[in-house]
Amino acid sequence: MKTLRTLFLLLAVTGGCLLAKGQEIKALENDQYSISLNDVTLVVDAAHGGKILSYRYQDKEVLNQGRFPNSFGSTFWTSPQAQWNWPPVPEYDTRPFTAEQQDGALVLTGSKSERFGYRIRKKLQANPQDGSFVITYSIINESGETRQVAPWEISRVPNGGLLFFEASAVEPANNMEGLPFTFSDGIAWYQMDEAQMNRKINADGKGWLAFCNGSVLFVKKFQDLAEGQAAPAEAEIQVYANPGKTFVEIEEQGAFTTLQPGESVDWTVCWYLLPLEGTEGALDAVKKLL
Repeated sequence: MKTLRTLFLLLAVTGGCLLAKGQEIKALENDQYSISLNDVTLVVDAAHGGKILSYRYQDKEVLNQGRFPNSFGSTFWTSPQAQWNWPPVPEYDTRPFTAEQQDGALVLTGSKSERFGYRIRKKLQANPQDGSFVITYSIINESGETRQVAPWEISRVPNGGLLFFEASAVEPANNMEGLPFTFSDGIAWYQMDEAQMNRKINADGKGWLAFCNGSVLFVKKFQDLAEGQAAPAEAEIQVYANPGKTFVEIEEQGAFTTLQPGESVDWTVCWYLLPLEGTEGALDAVKKLL
């Protein structure tokens, strides 16, 4: 294992980057890091919750770049939300993570939650074989008690595009209004719209979801949950639309798991970002990745 000090020494020798299996990892200013593979670059902020700030194909950004808290980038929380309510737990969402390079991956480790006793770890690396960016989240139970928890990734995209995934129905969630999904051939479609209210849905998906904004296609692949595996009042796929033409959260969760003291659960999500003009052919492009 290389410490962050060792990483900086290596960066100085190699001109600012580390190459591993075709990817490029760079240490940027203000404790930020980039991981690049071909035309795709992902940027994370270790100093502020280990958030993914940017995911872009060349200069085409897919994540929302808003200025207000909880409106930009991609983050990770524990589920169910009822355990912590609001705001997000600071050790997961805003406090600094330490960063180190391990076996060609960037590993970010958060501090132990004072309230819940969990520690979050994020391992990020690019896969040259299929062009994906592989993100493995770990929830480590350091509470000294047996706990039940599920992993939860929240990615914010601009309100303007087409969101779709495999499902036959959606339902309103968190006592909010639903979203105007349509259904055809087993696919749930949401052409993003505007409303002056918070709206959210839950859905039982099939291990993937996709968003197309007219210039790029963003695809996530993850564990397909069986019936009863989601956390109480939660779901495999969730979509939240913020009021107005601001942002939409595209979210997925892993299985609700019992952790004994000292145990951890790992959960992997694979991200893909492809150039795609318009929305025609988006579903066919997704099928080639599955």
